[in-house]
Amino acid sequence: MEKVKMSEFLTDKKTKLEELLDMLLKDYKYVSILGTDVKGKTYSVKKTGVDIGDSMWTERGFVIRVFNGINYSEYSFNELPEDLSPIVEKIRGISKEDLNKLKSSSLEFMEYPLIQEENAEKSFLGEVEILPEKMSSREKVERLQRIKDEGFKYSDELVDCRVSYEEVHVSKIFLSRNKKLVQSYIWTNGQLVAIVRRNGNTKFDYKGYSGLKGVEILNEMNEGVKSLIDETIELLNSDKVRPGEYDVICTPEISGLIAHEAFGHGVEMDMFVKNRAKAVEYLKKPVASELVTMHDGAASAVEVSSYLFDDEGVIGSDTTIIDKGILKTGISDLLSALKLGTKPTGNGKRESFERKAYARMTNTFFEKGSSKLEDMVSSIDYGYLIDVGMSGMEDPKNWGIQCMVLIGREIRNGKFTGKIVSPIVLTGYVPDLLQSISMVSDKVELSGTGMCGKGYREFVKVSDGGPYIKAKVRLG
Repeated sequence: MEKVKMSEFLTDKKTKLEELLDMLLKDYKYVSILGTDVKGKTYSVKKTGVDIGDSMWTERGFVIRVFNGINYSEYSFNELPEDLSPIVEKIRGISKEDLNKLKSSSLEFMEYPLIQEENAEKSFLGEVEILPEKMSSREKVERLQRIKDEGFKYSDELVDCRVSYEEVHVSKIFLSRNKKLVQSYIWTNGQLVAIVRRNGNTKFDYKGYSGLKGVEILNEMNEGVKSLIDETIELLNSDKVRPGEYDVICTPEISGLIAHEAFGHGVEMDMFVKNRAKAVEYLKKPVASELVTMHDGAASAVEVSSYLFDDEGVIGSDTTIIDKGILKTGISDLLSALKLGTKPTGNGKRESFERKAYARMTNTFFEKGSSKLEDMVSSIDYGYLIDVGMSGMEDPKNWGIQCMVLIGREIRNGKFTGKIVSPIVLTGYVPDLLQSISMVSDKVELSGTGMCGKGYREFVKVSDGGPYIKAKVRLG
């Protein structure tokens, strides 16, 4: 394994940032500085060509937060000059303007107490098998092209085989009166997309790969292309599902989608502050089957959203959201925790240094149970095993859920019939769905190939997953 290196940019700026912190602490009771340096590349190949570009997560800059006496003012910038006084004056002006607006406003506004911090000086440097800089862009593209070519050799029905790979190196530094935190880690994503056609009938399928890994993830992708094409060809014979309520087995990918949509967004505690989450009414009450325990947290698993500290300098944790069916707590950013009088969970995440921190998911998943998958299948008289999530939506105010799923494999009398339905829309009321869970498998799988928006924007990297679960849901 090779250690990930901390950003030289942030390392070189650290002394200057500490000087800026000391200057601001003369005026404000609370000051924090977050420095970010994220660099990444995307590589993709398909039948018609090759594309290389910067990752959408690339950023470099700083954000300062100060307590203005009523709440908190922030200022972001991407250049740190030798003379720091203009930045200090800018922050003074912003905080004064914010304070005057609040005092003169006839509208209600939120007051926040002063952030109380424990002393912490910690650092984290990730490890990967192959550092991205150890392989040239040409070599990476050649590896992707070989995977694509292997697909075309395997099936004449393949129209296109698209192979993509993304590498992102995250470095962050957080400074305040009591904290000095440093972290640097690498995550990678890979994706295979197969498109097949027969007699004018076209179908597609995909498979994703992710982790706190380096270029070694390409080896996993190479091993998965044939099975993906086989699955996509099966879809050529798929039918439409007859709408109705069914016993289903959800693969880890779908159980993760349900966890994310059903109780991920619904327990983001900035929604508690705004009275926009029904979950508040059910705290300490049963919301799911006793078989259901659900976690979220940067320290709850090792995936793309695992880190030492969040974007507000709070150490990542493992939060048990649901414990044996009982809703225990939500996940929070620092300011929401201050307002609610709760302990922050390390879920304050920014899309970039230029954006606000919100309560956001990290690694969200159901805990494993004790059932074997083969026993779960044999327990179903008529239903489906559903797999490959396409998208999902949840209404945290009313607890409705809708998930688009690509594949349903029919089960009759405890055995697969070979019949496939596609696509599927899974809908339901969150407590009904979770309370219907009657079996949970003994293994957990997580994936972090996607991203999550707050509403329709503010995207951050997340992972989700879980075990196989048996539940009763409505399909259409």
